[in-house]
Amino acid sequence: MEMEEKSLSPQEGLQLIADAIAMTKGNIRQNSFSFLLWGWLVAIASFLFFILQHYTLTQFYFLPFPIFAFCGIVITIIYYRQKVSVATISYLTDFLYKMWLVLGFSFFAVVFINVSQHHVPFTYTLIIAAIGTAASGLVMRFSPLILGGFVLFIAAIITVYLADEYKVLVHGIAFILGYIIPGYLLKFSSK
Repeated sequence: MEMEEKSLSPQEGLQLIADAIAMTKGNIRQNSFSFLLWGWLVAIASFLFFILQHYTLTQFYFLPFPIFAFCGIVITIIYYRQKVSVATISYLTDFLYKMWLVLGFSFFAVVFINVSQHHVPFTYTLIIAAIGTAASGLVMRFSPLILGGFVLFIAAIITVYLADEYKVLVHGIAFILGYIIPGYLLKFSSK
């Protein structure tokens, strides 16, 4: 049985286009959630790491990262299961989801490898964040995210010239500039 193709009136065609544009705008703004969540979690974990390492006697100064990462994963899964239905997923949203899923696994691999070799992973996690942020900004055509990606790249380069104990501070600052600020701009954008 063949389906008949329904021809749309000019008004119906314009409404269909307007609805698609509105859905895409909503999906783009929805992406701000991840930048804000992960920006705040990573920035706070970075500063807590530094404070615990320098101003306490604890040997477990690294714990904010795994604790916050676990919380972030749980919150992200819950949020996207509630917010995103299959009907509202655009090609853009699907691409960004898959790209960040791969980058998320890359984060864990980089951290595992560096920690196993007794190195701090901050330079490499900044590079991965920079790739994802710049690519997201380019795909969404959102300049603050592109700029945020470049800030993260520059921060990664800066960390090469710092003592290990100060890399985490640059890491935290870079996530404020590269994730949190662009995330708020994205959340409140009219794009």
